[in-house]
Amino acid sequence: MKKYTKSVKASEVDRKWVVVDAKDLVLGRVATEVASHLRGKRNPLFTPNVDTGDFVIIINADKVRLTGRKWKQKTYYRYTGYIGGLRETTAEKLREKRPEDLIRFAVKGMLPKNRLGTLMLKKLKVYAGENHPHDAQQPKQITL
Repeated sequence: MKKYTKSVKASEVDRKWVVVDAKDLVLGRVATEVASHLRGKRNPLFTPNVDTGDFVIIINADKVRLTGRKWKQKTYYRYTGYIGGLRETTAEKLREKRPEDLIRFAVKGMLPKNRLGTLMLKKLKVYAGENHPHDAQQPKQITL
């Protein structure tokens, strides 16, 4: 009798919806757990070359914590595409303008850098406040 490892196809994956409340949680700790859920590492049928992860909704992104002096020292860079167009902003300014991007950038850095990682990032929904429009999916609240 041969034993073999089960390799899952994308059509066989049963995706769930989970909600994470990021209020008073450290950014990096939240990002690692969320990346693990998006990737599907907690799924017993995890297959590295198939997106087996769940949909993740993060609420209260504006209330996430950073340790030490990272609010002033952590910088985010973007390039406009023009000569001399490198722009930088601190985590504090980014929280004021777009608090959702703090979590989105942290999670993106923990996912694979290929087409599969892009598909996984599309399953991440981040909201600054308490409300989200995904009640119809009946998401399950998880604590980190």
